[in-house]
Amino acid sequence: METSLDCLPCFMKLAIRSAKQASPNDERLQLAVVSAWCARMAELDLTLSPPAITRELCSLVCDMTGCGDLYAEDKLSTNQQILKLLPNLENLVDQSPNPMLTALEIAIIGNFIDRGVEVTQDWREALDTMSETLNPKDVESFLKLASAGSDVLILGDNAGEIVLDTLLVRQLTSRGCNVTYVVRRVPILNDATLEDATMVGMNELCTVIDSGVDTPGTVLDRCRPEFLDRMRAADVILSKGQGNFEALYGQWTEPVFFAFKVKCPKIAEHTGLEVGQSMFGQIEVR
Repeated sequence: METSLDCLPCFMKLAIRSAKQASPNDERLQLAVVSAWCARMAELDLTLSPPAITRELCSLVCDMTGCGDLYAEDKLSTNQQILKLLPNLENLVDQSPNPMLTALEIAIIGNFIDRGVEVTQDWREALDTMSETLNPKDVESFLKLASAGSDVLILGDNAGEIVLDTLLVRQLTSRGCNVTYVVRRVPILNDATLEDATMVGMNELCTVIDSGVDTPGTVLDRCRPEFLDRMRAADVILSKGQGNFEALYGQWTEPVFFAFKVKCPKIAEHTGLEVGQSMFGQIEVR
């Protein structure tokens, strides 16, 4: 999907947050970073998707501050927090009358762990008050394709969230699916990389690969050609996260199931849902 004028205030907020995080004790450098981004915004190509533009912002922040992986500590801490909760969540899934549905609900709640946007909902509270929100017909449509022997490609999103995704992967592999979990090639915001996948044990449950992207979403022209072949060959694609939705909506013509939390009015408009609700299913381009 193309970037909207409504996205620009979010980019400014992200620029300010990133500048402060990268140089917490240097207000002059913070101002220089934000000023440079203001100048860059005047020349943005709004036909690009929000994840593609976020890459430009993150590159500018890193180039000016030398910050490297700005969210390294955040990702480590979040992974560790949720790993401690995992045994109880595994029991919750195992005892559920519909383990796959429960695993999907939990995995989508994990999408609240997003440093690219200002999220007001707390993932801990959402887990504690979890209820069935997904349309059973959409889940049934997904499971018809995710049957025994099928190749399921999961486009992962954030650190922390990837821990909860292991519950979903366990359910899919127990059905006999061949699961491949996809992460980013390099650190970008708090998105999961191969390092996160290894830390949380995802590589012990299924095949883990990176898509080649350096964007917080699967921007197709940033993907490795061989990865795009892998996407085309999959029996079903499960796209986690709003960034992957923004990158693929209107760009990927083959069927894909999207799974994420709606985090802004623009995405609510595209999905027909309200901010904070869970999205799961296929979406026709409007």
